[in-house]
Amino acid sequence: MIKDILFQINYAFSQISFNKKKKADQQLKESFGKLKDGSFDFELIEKYFRNKDNSKAHQVLSDKTCNDLDFDDLFMFLDRTTSKVGQQYLYNNLRTLNVNEKQTRLNEELINELTNNPEVRISVQKKIKNLHHKEAYYITTLFQEQHISPPKWFFVIPLLSFTSLGLLILGFFNPLFFVALVGVFCINFVLHYWNKNNLVQYVSSIPQLLKLNAVASHLFANPLFKKINPDLPASIKLINEVKNRMSFFQLEAKLQGEFEIIAWLFFESFKTMFLLEPLLLFGVLKRLNTKREEIENVFKFVGHIDALISIASLRKGLDTFCLPTINDGNTIATEEIYHPLIFNCSTNSIKIAEKSILLTGSNMSGKTSFIRAIGLNVITGLTINTCFAKSITFPLLKVFSAIRISDDLMNDKSYYFEEVVTVKEMLKESMNGNKNLFLLDELFKGTNTVERIAAGKAVLSTLAKQSNKVLVSTHDIELTDMLSNEYDLYHFSETVNNKTVGFDYKLKEGRLTNRNAIKILEINEYPKEVVSEAIEISKELDKIYTVKNTVRNNDTQYTSS
Repeated sequence: MIKDILFQINYAFSQISFNKKKKADQQLKESFGKLKDGSFDFELIEKYFRNKDNSKAHQVLSDKTCNDLDFDDLFMFLDRTTSKVGQQYLYNNLRTLNVNEKQTRLNEELINELTNNPEVRISVQKKIKNLHHKEAYYITTLFQEQHISPPKWFFVIPLLSFTSLGLLILGFFNPLFFVALVGVFCINFVLHYWNKNNLVQYVSSIPQLLKLNAVASHLFANPLFKKINPDLPASIKLINEVKNRMSFFQLEAKLQGEFEIIAWLFFESFKTMFLLEPLLLFGVLKRLNTKREEIENVFKFVGHIDALISIASLRKGLDTFCLPTINDGNTIATEEIYHPLIFNCSTNSIKIAEKSILLTGSNMSGKTSFIRAIGLNVITGLTINTCFAKSITFPLLKVFSAIRISDDLMNDKSYYFEEVVTVKEMLKESMNGNKNLFLLDELFKGTNTVERIAAGKAVLSTLAKQSNKVLVSTHDIELTDMLSNEYDLYHFSETVNNKTVGFDYKLKEGRLTNRNAIKILEINEYPKEVVSEAIEISKELDKIYTVKNTVRNNDTQYTSS
């Protein structure tokens, strides 16, 4: 009877475990190709990137460019990682532009396997999911940040620990020694809780490092991943040398997390009596300090695999994507490119060869979104080998932008001054001999018309020299004439019907020929006298512009002859 009951209980628990496992597998399978749920803590996500030395990268994207291109929103769309380690690794990868053909080929081989073999992918994700807790963000502190050092008087700690042990043993022979032990315990109690401020910095990261090493060891057993880092076992082995000492912190975290009061009180008293926490903490940190490279190797190995699954999931959920062709030429050519963050985004095609691109068109017609789309696709092409287009070709580029500029009130800088500083950096980069992509929106719109056009023409002519490519939007029609030898002209337009304004968001060759700004005022029921006066003034300004343009053309012809 009892055996039957025990059998039924055991069977029930096994069924619950099986169903739970089956449900987890199904969730992972169904989430493939879909957007990620949950919040994004960018302060922690950026932690690895902010502290990493990326000086050898072709380019590290600036905060300015990331802000211009809505990088955080892009990351939230691209990120399909399972672990916090993979999330930090992917973020760093997207911020650092590099091209490594051998690594790219290996990545594509692994992405194809992970896409076509759901059993392998899900088994990997289940293992990597052990690192999805927030505490895993802090693993990077163990190899990127300076560890705390023991105080000069630390030699007292082991002396007190041995004293406690000695008094405990002697107490069994003479109870008076237990009295002395109580006195030493009081001293140790103060030192034990002094050390809590030190311990709290590592009670999350060290247990997570144990998990990371175990996950890496499991993944490396799969022959599919050994090519990522054939020397990884050496790093895993060196970290395992500290495994037993680190397990102490894992037990500490578990007891804290599960509120097992009785066990916690006993364990806390035992640690206090022998000062185990400071002894083990500083002992572990001393050993980990010599293993920073090995810890990062393991971190990158797991993060890399998680990032590859993320890329595979991203591609699965896209209707259209392509692998970029990165060559040694100087042409950017793309078919049916689109902005990944715009729902049902219209696609456009363009070839940027000898000249750069000057865009005209009204607000909301699609100019800035198109400029951002080009920039984002170059970035994702160079980082995750994935572009949002039917096809795209471009050289190895550096990307700089001046799109979203605002006043810096904290540093007493106006909009115009902020733009001057940003564009000055672009001019400096344009002369460094690299192939650069400059993205600008309505240059110098913070100043008067005459100086805006004059400065804009001079800057845009300089930026377009050498092997640089420029995409710039403008409302200054004068620039279309002044820059026609250096820039191909394109435009976006809208249609105005009765009381509606419609946009097709399609890129068209040539300059914008129709204007609808005043018509839109009329549609929005501005006073008739305002609309009429605006129309008359615009006609007068057109006459002046036509005369000036004729004189300029005649002067040009005379100079040429």
